[in-house]
Amino acid sequence: MSLFLRAVLGLGLAFLYAPILVLAVYSFNASRLVTVWGGFSTRWYAALLSDGPLFAAAWVSLRVALLSGAVATVLGTLAALALARHGRFCSRALLTGLVFAPMVMPEVIIGLSLLLLFVGTGLDRGIGTLVIAHATFCTGFVAVVVGARLRGLDRGLEEAAADLGAGPLRVFATVTLPLLAPAVLAGFLLAFTLSLDDLVIASFVSGPGATTLPMRLYSQVRLGVNPEINAASTLLVLGVTLAVLAASRLSARR
Repeated sequence: MSLFLRAVLGLGLAFLYAPILVLAVYSFNASRLVTVWGGFSTRWYAALLSDGPLFAAAWVSLRVALLSGAVATVLGTLAALALARHGRFCSRALLTGLVFAPMVMPEVIIGLSLLLLFVGTGLDRGIGTLVIAHATFCTGFVAVVVGARLRGLDRGLEEAAADLGAGPLRVFATVTLPLLAPAVLAGFLLAFTLSLDDLVIASFVSGPGATTLPMRLYSQVRLGVNPEINAASTLLVLGVTLAVLAASRLSARR
């Protein structure tokens, strides 16, 4: 690359990752003021380990993300199969709108509409409403990922299995699903990440005892940023980085 392209690349990487680096450095700040460096210390990591409400919020986020990711993966895969393999049917336009509308709607509208739905049906807000809301929001993303994989599959493999006497369910279980496995896994990870990161929708549909980690961090930030929040954010970034490196290493071995 030319010197100009290297400079542009360096500036782009610095713009993306310099704030994360500053965040990690100031998580070791001994001072309670995040803008004043008071020396190196790990006191905020020790304080983080003793923060019970923060760990409780992280456990809620993890459970909701796993459950909503699983539900969204199943529904998104079925929707992708219906749209990609069954041609035109009477309610195809309606199904397409229901699946993909949450992807383009503002999250505020989704959260408010789901809140009105839960209030109108008398459903108590909590973990269950969080799972329903996040699954509704993430299903379209899973359908897009799985649908793209479906359109690239060789239909001849499924037709060959059917010619050999396998029924539709057996063809799906032994041929289609194994070929879709990478896309299904990618859709689940995408839904898991979107659920874990959501703040706006969760603020509308959560209830007592269902405070997620983004909601907890946001409530603390409103009262003032302290180095404990920097420590929590640094641990989240470290966890994501280790997961990406492990996935890359596994892919390279394969």
